[in-house]
Amino acid sequence: MDPGEGDFEAFVAARGPRLLRVAWLLTGDAHLAEDLLQSALAKVWPKWPRIAGDRPEAYVRTVLVHLHASWWRRRWRGELPYGEVPDAAGTADPYAHVDLEQSLAAAVRALPVRQRAVVVLRYFEDLSVEDTAATLGCSPGTVKSQSARALRALRAALPASVAGGERRG
Repeated sequence: MDPGEGDFEAFVAARGPRLLRVAWLLTGDAHLAEDLLQSALAKVWPKWPRIAGDRPEAYVRTVLVHLHASWWRRRWRGELPYGEVPDAAGTADPYAHVDLEQSLAAAVRALPVRQRAVVVLRYFEDLSVEDTAATLGCSPGTVKSQSARALRALRAALPASVAGGERRG
């Protein structure tokens, strides 16, 4: 066994679930998230001895974001037909929180790739503006402007009760 292999396995065991969550938030699909994380870890493995001591989670997160962006650029985004139109939801829906979570997830997935990455890193991963900028390889001002645009788009896409009360015109 390679000397760094045990460290890598321990890192994946400890940080894998959190990194998988980041991948899922970026892709919106559990299977794609697993593929994305696996691909990112495969890219990181040969460099592990060099990056192991210097914030490896941030490095893997950066690889995740960049790899997802490259996948997104190649993906076909055409029309997706559905067999049946879903029924309208009732007024007293006991699963309203699930609908809310689905709406939020769909609204985040509808954001452009860069804005989605900023939202995931800033608000789901709770990174600072500077850490987000370092992960994305951009300036803090870019993170702030992309964040503002993303939040504006999310407010427009979500119901007023979720987006923060009354909407401003």
